[in-house]
Amino acid sequence: MAERLVGRPAPDFTMETVDGEGKEFGRASLSDYRGRWLVFFFYPLDFTVVCPTEITALSDAADRFRKLDADILGVSIDSVHSHKAWINTPKSENGLGKLSFPLASDMTKQVARDYGVLIEEEGIALRGLFIVDPEGELKHQVVHHNDVGRSVEETLRVLQALQSGGLCPMNWKPGDKPIRSN
Repeated sequence: MAERLVGRPAPDFTMETVDGEGKEFGRASLSDYRGRWLVFFFYPLDFTVVCPTEITALSDAADRFRKLDADILGVSIDSVHSHKAWINTPKSENGLGKLSFPLASDMTKQVARDYGVLIEEEGIALRGLFIVDPEGELKHQVVHHNDVGRSVEETLRVLQALQSGGLCPMNWKPGDKPIRSN
């Protein structure tokens, strides 16, 4: 049985990254996001079909996340060099173009393993999306089969529900009152 992650400290990580401009390499650690919300997502591989639809949709919505004090970090098992090449490939040629957030490399697959999304026999990650609060607690996780992309609107809705400070019923929308405040 898989270990429960939600409601516990998010598994720590440090990974190499490439910035959204596809120019600079760096490093990202969970501690870098302390004090802000983190929307942290895994996708299977660079240069695939469904992944760019998700990545570019999240990039297009990055300002909406920033207004909610949230940063975005994308992760796959590909190298930072592959990420850089994909960012620098035009969208018309199955590339990403410039992004509003960095992509991280989990070549050892340890971070995907720690977050419970690694498909060991294939060596790639499922589509896992996690929301970590400013104190480092994992507040939300959703894991999809690799055939199905995720929803930016649902991710924003869940983030806002988590930030509302209350108990939010099914179909809660920003602007609705929670059932009661915590």
